[in-house]
Amino acid sequence: MIVVAALAFVGGALIARGGSSDDPAPTAGEPGPPGPVPAQPPTCPEPIASSPRRLAGQLLIVRMEATATDGLRERVRDGELGGVILFPPEGTDPVALGEQIEALRRVAERAGTPAPLVAIDQEGGEVERLPSLPPDRSAPEIGRVGEPVAAAEGRATGRALRALGIDVDLAPVLDVPSVDGAFIASRAFSADPGRAAARAVAFGTALQAEGVAATAKHFPGLGMAVANTDLEPSPVDASRAELEAGLAPFEAAIDAGFELVMVSNATYPAVDPDRPASLSRRIVDGVLRERLGFEGAVITDDLGAGGIAGTGIDEATAAVESARAGADLLLFALTEGTVAADALAGAIRSGELDRERLLASCARTTALRERLAD
Repeated sequence: MIVVAALAFVGGALIARGGSSDDPAPTAGEPGPPGPVPAQPPTCPEPIASSPRRLAGQLLIVRMEATATDGLRERVRDGELGGVILFPPEGTDPVALGEQIEALRRVAERAGTPAPLVAIDQEGGEVERLPSLPPDRSAPEIGRVGEPVAAAEGRATGRALRALGIDVDLAPVLDVPSVDGAFIASRAFSADPGRAAARAVAFGTALQAEGVAATAKHFPGLGMAVANTDLEPSPVDASRAELEAGLAPFEAAIDAGFELVMVSNATYPAVDPDRPASLSRRIVDGVLRERLGFEGAVITDDLGAGGIAGTGIDEATAAVESARAGADLLLFALTEGTVAADALAGAIRSGELDRERLLASCARTTALRERLAD
C-alpha cells in the first residue's frame, strides 16, 4: 500500500507529516532483533572515477536518432557518455532501432565501459516517439478510466520498450494542471492530485515490473505554468503554499520506488528566484533530496530547451550549474552535448565542481544500471 504523507509548508519550508509503522519498538533495555547485513552500495567504477573526462561524460544523456553516429560510438567506447535519448524520425522501424541500440551496447561491452542508458519519451498521446508502440491511450484518457487500465498500459509499454533494449521511459507525467491555460494539461492524468498520483503510480510501477525505469516528471510541478518550457522561459507565479498540492504525486512516486525524477526547466521564485529548477540546488538538494527523501537518479529536462536557452544560459553554463545543483543526469535532447562535456571536465579539473558529489552521482547511475540489468 502506498501512503502519501500530508504536506505542509511551515515557516517557509516544506515538511512531510504522517506515515506509520506497524513494527513495535523494542522494550527499553532489550536489544532489537539483529538486522540483515547491509549490502555494499555500488560505487563509481574505475577507470571512470579517476578521469575528469569520463566522470563528466557519465553525467550526460544526449540525442540519438535512428542510428548511433561515429561520435556516439567513440564516446561510449571511451566511457565518456552516460546514455542517449532517442528521437527516431517518423517511420523508423522499431526493430531496426533495437538493432542499433544493441550494437551501441556491444561497443561498451567490448571496451569494458559502462553500458549507455537508453531513454525515450513514450508517454502516450501527443508525446510518443514510437507511435506504433504502446501506450495506446494518452494520460488524460487513462486518467478518466482508472488504475487497472493505467497498469495495463504500463505493462504493455514496458514489454515493448524492453524488447528493443530501451531501459528508461521518461514518463509518466505527474504534473497537476491547476490554472487556466496550463500548457501541460493535455499530457497530464488529472487536475485532481490524488487521481493523478494513483494513475501515474499504477503506470510507472507496472512499467518497472517489466524492467524499464519510470521517471516522475516534471518536478516540482508544471501544473501552474502557462508558458511551455520547451519553447521559452516559464516563471511559475505561485507561493510555496500554492505549490503544495502539486507535490503530492511526486511523493507518491518516490514512495512507490520510481527510479528517476525529472526536474523541470521552469523557475519557481517562491523557492529560488534566481535559477530554473533544473539548475537550482535549493530545489534538487533542498526539496527533492532532503525534504522528500528521494535517493534515486535525478535527471534534468532538456538543458538546451527554450526554458533555459531563452534566459541567456548557454550549454556549458547549464551543464556546470545543473551538476552543481545535484542533478545526476544532464539531458541534452537537441545536441550530442560535446560543449557540455568539455565544460564539465574543465570544471572538475579546476575544482569548480565538487568531485565527491559527482562520484556520488556516478554511483547512483551505476546502481540504476545494475538494477535494470537484473
